[in-house]
Amino acid sequence: MLLRTILAAATTATAVATLLVPATAATAAPNHPAAATASTAPAAATSAATSAATTTIVAASANPVIVVGGLIGISIAYEPIAARLRADGFRVSIYQLPGLGFGDIRESARAFKAYVDQVRASTGASKVDIVAHSEGGLVSRWYVKFLGGVDAVGRYVSLGSPQQGTYAANILKFVGLGSCAGIVACQQMSIGSDLINALNGGDDTPGAIRWATVRTWQDELVWPTGNASLADGATNVLIQGWCPLRVVGHLGLVLDGTTYTVVRQVLTDAAVRPNCFAL
Repeated sequence: MLLRTILAAATTATAVATLLVPATAATAAPNHPAAATASTAPAAATSAATSAATTTIVAASANPVIVVGGLIGISIAYEPIAARLRADGFRVSIYQLPGLGFGDIRESARAFKAYVDQVRASTGASKVDIVAHSEGGLVSRWYVKFLGGVDAVGRYVSLGSPQQGTYAANILKFVGLGSCAGIVACQQMSIGSDLINALNGGDDTPGAIRWATVRTWQDELVWPTGNASLADGATNVLIQGWCPLRVVGHLGLVLDGTTYTVVRQVLTDAAVRPNCFAL
């Protein structure tokens, strides 16, 4: 179902080229909540306005944000989360994995390195922040750990990335489809693969980067869900650990309001407290 949903979006692929170009975001403040009573309205409005203005200023002066797609993740599928970030004042671009992520993750990481260099050059920023979905989290981590990205990334947050591998990849062999039906990236996302072992050998969160992961119990592609977490000081957020009734699937992590509140908090160096009622 996930693959059909993403592939259906391919009819809008004419927008891909423009989405891949780093863009400077317009500044927009979120709506202020209505005051509960007339007596507290002025104070509440002032407080909300100050908070919104402060957050917008922080976002506008923050590192450029690169949203990194996953397997079969065409750029348009990540426009919703990119739009949220732009509305909050971030400078955002979307990176679509080469060959839609079917190839060698290490080669995708080399291409990603060139893209990061392009974003840094075009924006004048010394560092970027990364919001990575699914396979994109592994591509980004390979860049950071093995291709010099440790000095070019300030914050990293992954959404449903199989950081420790996933049985969803191993199961294909079990059901008789060979080793991931010959898909290299799938083989590399299998639990115990050479790539997974290399990423997690030694320090899996190197440098002074703020590392964070978000996962969900309803993830259809990362099994067990705990494998979407990192060690060595990372902030690992299970959506249902904060919001037990929240239902979020694998692709839903890039659409979900609660998940976005975590992303926003990480990118603004705020304490992580997911908003269970965010739309």
